[in-house]
Amino acid sequence: MAIQISSELLDGCVLACLKEQDYYGYALTQRLQAAISVSESTLYPVLRRLKKNDWVTTYDQAYQGRNRRYYQITATGLTQLGTIQQDWQTYYLAINQLLQGEDLS
Repeated sequence: MAIQISSELLDGCVLACLKEQDYYGYALTQRLQAAISVSESTLYPVLRRLKKNDWVTTYDQAYQGRNRRYYQITATGLTQLGTIQQDWQTYYLAINQLLQGEDLS
């Protein structure tokens, strides 16, 4: 897909995945890549920003002698996800009307 995704929309996609379940970084990247084009190098700064904003928290879990860092959505993150979802609906409807050549008045 050639359309660039905004950081707010990418935040929403990550938060929506984390609403389903907790993910470690690689698994989250795989989940997102099933729907949109995103690399691990793009995702980790997003996760750091979400953690800085207290929208996600982390915990480590042992796996085959190593620790995996899992990301979990917080109550504040759920609130932010709701805001992003509302903003997306408004944006989606406006862009869809433009692309369909519909009158916006």
